[in-house]
Amino acid sequence: MSKTKQTEAKVAILKGKEAEDRVLEYIRKMNRPFGAVDVSANLKGAVPKAATQKIMVALAEKGDLVQKTYGKTTFFVANQANLEDMPSEKLAALEAEVKRIDDENKVLGAEVKSIGAELGKLKNTPTDKELAVEVENAEAAVHKARAHLEPLRSGTRLISAEETTQLDAEWMRWRNEWVRRRKVFNTFWSLATDALTPHEATELAEDLGIEVDTPEHATVERGQLCAAGSVLGKRRR
Repeated sequence: MSKTKQTEAKVAILKGKEAEDRVLEYIRKMNRPFGAVDVSANLKGAVPKAATQKIMVALAEKGDLVQKTYGKTTFFVANQANLEDMPSEKLAALEAEVKRIDDENKVLGAEVKSIGAELGKLKNTPTDKELAVEVENAEAAVHKARAHLEPLRSGTRLISAEETTQLDAEWMRWRNEWVRRRKVFNTFWSLATDALTPHEATELAEDLGIEVDTPEHATVERGQLCAAGSVLGKRRR
């Protein structure tokens, strides 16, 4: 035999006045609508379903319960007129307690919000281990920067004369190439747009995605860096 069957077998079956009192006591205690099946089940079968239905009908006839029918289903609820009225003093005490608990909840809610914000800050704060790594990286960066500055402080040349000469040669080579290509483009562009108005030429350039020199480029071109006969190496040496 299973444990469930053993438990059900131990439930004492109530009869007569004892069963009636038990049903009425339960419905008044819960103070909500019930059907006979629910009451019998909630009483663990202490009052059989058929007996429960008869008891609830009889209690309704006595005025202890109110019977309501919805379609084919019948519900019973404790007659509210028979329930004990709550004294005004007790009602006032309950209202005061409700207000006190509500105020406490508001205070606790504010504390929870504050603690949550503090927790968020702590979660975003680096740990000791992470701080140690950041400090180590910062110290390494400072050491590297100082190592780069040391030659400047001592007056040591950062690049050799040969390297300077090579840079000058590369600069002149690519600048001359740029000047040559710009001249070729301007020649062909003048031929292509000779019959167009300036506005039409501008629209054509936009359609083709042609990019002209920016004001910054023009400033560099007019500056000392691109002046005739100017060489990077001459200014450095």
